[in-house]
Amino acid sequence: MPRPRSEDRRNAIMSAAARVIASQGLGAATAVIAKEAGVSNGSLFVYFDTKTALLNELYVALKAELGAAVVAGLPVAGEAREQVRHLWTQWSQWAAAYPYRRRALAQLQVADDITAESRQRAHSAMTGAADVLEGSRAEGPMRDVPLGFVLVLISAIAEAAIDEMIREPAQAEARSSVAFDAIWRVLAGPAAPAL
Repeated sequence: MPRPRSEDRRNAIMSAAARVIASQGLGAATAVIAKEAGVSNGSLFVYFDTKTALLNELYVALKAELGAAVVAGLPVAGEAREQVRHLWTQWSQWAAAYPYRRRALAQLQVADDITAESRQRAHSAMTGAADVLEGSRAEGPMRDVPLGFVLVLISAIAEAAIDEMIREPAQAEARSSVAFDAIWRVLAGPAAPAL
């Protein structure tokens, strides 16, 4: 009779997978992930049928975690600019707090093993943030461009800025401000002239 599955053990495998992928890449062996999680390689496959299944579940979990982090405390009655600034601040704080998760997610986002279903589940997990971005670009230069492309542009700015913020902590606040201004311009266009 099979042993009951432990949610703690499953979470340990997922966390270990994120750490190992961040340091060794997507090609890391499941045996390495299992060892990092403190389980046997066979136990890993009790929780995930295949390595691809593990990668897909990890991708969705990380996107859901990021999605929840960026909208936590969102000022729903705030102006669009204030809401986008909130998303950006939360995103950069999550990235700084969980650098290995950020690196693993970056690799998983471009992995061929991530299925269309997992990408859809991850997209759904980011709906709150996407809704804010969609609303903020309604009158901007990107209003007629597919949202997916806008998200790619914003992600490129954000990831470059976060890299710099981590690399030069003394300049983190200045880099964050410049990155937000760039993100806002992508969404809403040039800043209003000062009066």
